Amino acid sequence: MREMFAGMPWWVKWVAVPVIAIVVFGGLIASVVGFVIGLLFKVLVFAVLVGGLVFVVRKFMASSPSGRDW
Repeated sequence: MREMFAGMPWWVKWVAVPVIAIVVFGGLIASVVGFVIGLLFKVLVFAVLVGGLVFVVRKFMASSPSGRDW
């Protein structure tokens, strides 16, 4: 592989090959990045909802005089 690129101009190695890779694998890269961002967003929403639930339950338990009568 090194011998193949040895005689090529610099712009082939540093411009043309990365552009071809982005064109060929661009859809795959975009879908993986979209999946990761979507997953992180869902994890963030889950953490906020669980934190809100814990906050509401603690607030309710603190305000009720007999919270342990369940």
